Amino acid sequence: MINALDGGVAPRSAGSGWASGMSKDLLPGPYPRTPEERAAAAKKYNMRVEDYEPYPDDGFGYGDYPKLPDKSLHERDPWYQWDQPDMRHNWGEPMHWDFDMYLRNRVDTSPTPVPWHTMRKHFLIFLSTMLIMFGLGEIYPSYRPVGPKQYPFNDLYLERGGDPNKEPPVVTHYEI
Repeated sequence: MINALDGGVAPRSAGSGWASGMSKDLLPGPYPRTPEERAAAAKKYNMRVEDYEPYPDDGFGYGDYPKLPDKSLHERDPWYQWDQPDMRHNWGEPMHWDFDMYLRNRVDTSPTPVPWHTMRKHFLIFLSTMLIMFGLGEIYPSYRPVGPKQYPFNDLYLERGGDPNKEPPVVTHYEI
């Protein structure tokens, strides 16, 4: 085995047969061409022949893996006693090819309770209201009334460079 501490660059498990953790019979096989191969692939993935549909043979290497519907785990029954409750998945059940995209903290494909045209209308009303308010704020700015800065001891007349021989101007202090 090549170890990274010995100066090698390959991981420790490179080249070993147990590195992947999956046996060859669980990996996708060749694309099924005959009805017998299709039935064998459906049995391999614990599916009925009527429900089994492989990915198209377009060169992406899906092989005989079943094409499952693009539905997120949100749509699966939360009250069912799943073997893996966090994944809402049972043992031996085939997973979607892109299962990591359809996890519960990723894409949610469940139907929305509000129609899209209503959501779009509400968003456009909100956006136009905010743009109008920003425009009015630019045309008619509003600021809090502010008086001149107040300092103690005759407005720091001497400290700010005033003439000690002259009387400081009268400072009106406002109470807040």
